[in-house]
Amino acid sequence: MNIYGTMRIVEIDEGSGFCFGVVNAIQSAEKELTVDRELYCLGDIVHNSQEVARLRKKGLQTINHEDLKIMHNKRLLLRAHGEPPSTYKTARQNAIRIIDATCPVVLRLQRKILKHYKAMNPANSLIVIFGKIGHAEVNGLVGQTGGKAIVIEKTADLDLLDFGKNIYLFSQTTMSVHGFKEIVSEIQNRMHENADFRYFDTICRQVANRIPHIRDFSARHDLILFVAGEKSSNGKVLFSECIKANANTRLISTPDDIDPTWMENVVSAGICGATSTPKWLMEDVAERIKKLSVKR
Repeated sequence: MNIYGTMRIVEIDEGSGFCFGVVNAIQSAEKELTVDRELYCLGDIVHNSQEVARLRKKGLQTINHEDLKIMHNKRLLLRAHGEPPSTYKTARQNAIRIIDATCPVVLRLQRKILKHYKAMNPANSLIVIFGKIGHAEVNGLVGQTGGKAIVIEKTADLDLLDFGKNIYLFSQTTMSVHGFKEIVSEIQNRMHENADFRYFDTICRQVANRIPHIRDFSARHDLILFVAGEKSSNGKVLFSECIKANANTRLISTPDDIDPTWMENVVSAGICGATSTPKWLMEDVAERIKKLSVKR
């Protein structure tokens, strides 16, 4: 998509924006809101405050797990990140109707972890998850093991593991493929001779495949505006890839974050974003650049 302003070309990356799981969750919310404006979501439906605000105007209310405990006879949307079994149990006890928008990729991963956890001997085996501690998806994955899984974010965290035990390694769906391979290699080097190590590459390729694309996109422009919410884990990963390809990359959350001085000597600007960044927001950023271009 090319938008022409005075002395400037602005291109919105067609490969950026909501992934399938987020699209499905938002469509589920909008469909339910046409039936009844009272709908609750456990946590922000997406890690983008502007999109959360848009849906709030339609009636979607964000709650937390403490709110869930005292809620009864309501409709609850579960976002793409997924939830632990305890959430479903609470909902059943409180007569809450669940609209389950868990991403199918995340759901398959939850089932795989649960299957291996039930089959293993906890006395000599570990479930390990490569992911962000406290992230909603990771909380749902750890919940499949009754809280027993060990979460690691980087190779330094591997000191937490007992390499004399069998290790089953999984990954949060939005983690870096390169980072996962580093973890696998380091565990292989540390495993004791009589212990078994099995790993499962459970990274979503729809997300991972955006990395080479966004590198190419970033290298084509004088300036890159990367649009993402502060809470977006995927946004942090993709933004770092943009920086590697184009040092003149700026991270923004809204069009108001744009500094007009960034446009100095810029002929071509690219706009891209995370899997949680709505297309309409990137379009608003493009319009803001057009207006700044006309003023100059």
